[in-house]
Amino acid sequence: MQFPDYYATLGVARDASADDIKKAYRRLARKYHPDVSKEPDAAQRMAAINEANEVLSDPEKRKIYDAVGHEAWAQGARTEEAAEAARQWARRRQAAGGWTHASADDAGFAFDDGYSDFFHELFGHAARARARRTGSHATQGTRAAHHRGEDQHAEITLTLDEAYRGAQRTLTLQTVALDADGHVVPRTRTLEVKVPAGVAEGQLIRLAEQGLPSLDGGLSGDLFLRVHIRTSERARVQGRDVTLRVPVAPWEAVLGGDITVATPAGALTVHVPAGSSAGRKLRVRGKGIPGREPGDLYLELDVVAPGAVTAEQKAAWAALAKAYPGFDPRPTGSTW
Repeated sequence: MQFPDYYATLGVARDASADDIKKAYRRLARKYHPDVSKEPDAAQRMAAINEANEVLSDPEKRKIYDAVGHEAWAQGARTEEAAEAARQWARRRQAAGGWTHASADDAGFAFDDGYSDFFHELFGHAARARARRTGSHATQGTRAAHHRGEDQHAEITLTLDEAYRGAQRTLTLQTVALDADGHVVPRTRTLEVKVPAGVAEGQLIRLAEQGLPSLDGGLSGDLFLRVHIRTSERARVQGRDVTLRVPVAPWEAVLGGDITVATPAGALTVHVPAGSSAGRKLRVRGKGIPGREPGDLYLELDVVAPGAVTAEQKAAWAALAKAYPGFDPRPTGSTW
């Protein structure tokens, strides 16, 4: 799994001021917020932007993040103890000639062959410190006396049909575990997740105690899954409201009548008012994404003209043109 650097995510330098970070966040939010952006990956980008801003806009979090580096932060190294372990490890590596890419306090750690050693040192240091602090309580045999593991965040992508009906997913997660010597080492694990029906774009699903494990016997952290709904040119999602482009024949738009439309809520029969034009929206209440307060479904008419191949078809279109001698689909004047 690749973890983008938070500074790169916001497009700011590592020595950016708090004001620079705030301006960058607002600029990117205006560009990628799902309510206004037309980018296909707007929700995913906005989630990454929010995550980066949450860390870099908090002086304490940013200080630790700068000390441990992005990879370690993503693995759960988010305490001052972890930051101090990172500094000590970097100084020893530099003194030994094995640190050539970054200074001890640089956020841009370039993890080389000593990457796993760093995690042994970092997490081992944190675990030992926590054990010293809670040793007297640990003998009581209660998990409440220990520190919880870090929460994890991931994104899950669903189709629109799956958002309506729910889904089953197998996730592969980056985690950590203690080896035989008590060192914490990176691991991967798979998790079967049942996504309930009726989840909305950007919604967080909390899976209790499915995050990173505790380093001293406490409860594991939680796993938070942010929902991203994959759409297409034919479908748009805003909250729980869904807009579908529905092709109609020219005579259906002009004459009106009932049509049957396939939707994520099932086949629906709707009435097209006579004299409808392309872009007209028909609202079907309560047929958006299900929920305690379900959204609405909007059917946006897309008038599709059939081709003229046979002589009879060409004659029919010619007769239609003669029937509308004064019709001009391109009126003069500035309309843009």
